[in-house]
Amino acid sequence: MKVIEELIEGLPGEPEAKKVLVGVFWTMVESSRVGLASTLAPGHPHEGSPVREAGRLTGRSARELARLLLSDSVLEASIGMAALNSLIEPDERWFVEKNASEVLMEKAQGKRTVIIGHFPFVRDLRKVTEDLWVLELRPREGDLPAEKASEILPQAEVIGITSTTLINHTFEEILALCPPRSFKMLIGPSTPLSPLLFDLGIDALSGAVVVDAQRVTEHLLQGATFRQIHRAGVRLVTMSKR
Repeated sequence: MKVIEELIEGLPGEPEAKKVLVGVFWTMVESSRVGLASTLAPGHPHEGSPVREAGRLTGRSARELARLLLSDSVLEASIGMAALNSLIEPDERWFVEKNASEVLMEKAQGKRTVIIGHFPFVRDLRKVTEDLWVLELRPREGDLPAEKASEILPQAEVIGITSTTLINHTFEEILALCPPRSFKMLIGPSTPLSPLLFDLGIDALSGAVVVDAQRVTEHLLQGATFRQIHRAGVRLVTMSKR
């Protein structure tokens, strides 16, 4: 988990976590800013304690909570991802005024393309690519199982990777399978908007910046999907490698 260790090592300061919320779909931590992450739930809620310090996380160092991203518990790792994102202050000079689907539609024209994770833009992307493979842990119709990654990824010219791969600790394995000259993009609200990922081989980052913490909190606590949270007060941003 070298990538996660490097991301944590590069975090600024030691602010405390003022708020830690775990919703059914999204997890949020507020420290120096507000960070989001997908909520990955354990297999069965009655087996063990998925969050060992539940009820005692608020007020602790957000950097300490970010280290939960290394946990074998995916629910603790979700909190760690949100805490890490709450400490990253994105540099807007890296931003491009395009969302993930726009960037991929441009880059994937006539190319062999792999998307890891099923995103809403997949249907449109199929119209412009030479070949499009979608790898999923829970495949839908037309998707391939994630186990096919070692067979499919070496063929790809353009690759979109869901940022939940950082939470479930498959990111480094996936990155190692990507051809060096392929265009690689990390996608989703869990994405750490850190230029460090450019040094590790990622070409673009597409994530989320919370602009209205109160409304996002209200929506998250009431079971909102990301589309609903986005409308409540989240800006979608893309950072491109210079």
